[in-house]
Amino acid sequence: MTDIANHWVFGYGSLIYKVDFPYLQREVASIQGWERRFWQGSHDHRGTPEAPGRVLTLVSSPGRECLGMAYLVEHEVFEHLDDREKNGYERRQIAIRLRDSGHQVEGLVYFAASDNPAWLGPASIDQIARHIEHSHGPSGSNRAYLFDLARALRTLGADDPHVFELESALRIVSQPASEQ
Repeated sequence: MTDIANHWVFGYGSLIYKVDFPYLQREVASIQGWERRFWQGSHDHRGTPEAPGRVLTLVSSPGRECLGMAYLVEHEVFEHLDDREKNGYERRQIAIRLRDSGHQVEGLVYFAASDNPAWLGPASIDQIARHIEHSHGPSGSNRAYLFDLARALRTLGADDPHVFELESALRIVSQPASEQ
């Protein structure tokens, strides 16, 4: 039984592979009706205020499943997570399905809505890849964010066409002109 002071949080982006916070339990998990999209601007991690990078948010997609990681954390961990996810994200309640146990738990997810000031919105895969290729911020290159995420999703066994198509497009954009 989960103590009232502990909460589940669902990670669908860098929270899958960059775990810089303490947790009590970690499990592969999913949420229903959502997909990842590189439609959120990053002014503080993978870009700058003058040249924001592109990072993930969730978009409604009935019938789809978004695979990620769920962490059971103590309430105090949210001070760190709220700071980490401050650039346009808000916490929302969500039902999380834990893969190994099969249980559904109530938890929180960091979500960036289209009305937040850092929202960049949809673009073609090629446009997003070119944007990511040239973005860099205090947490490193936007390219590394995408490549680390794609690697982590493969490890989980996730099928994410948006991320994998973007990864392929970025590899093409990144090649010197003589190799294309």
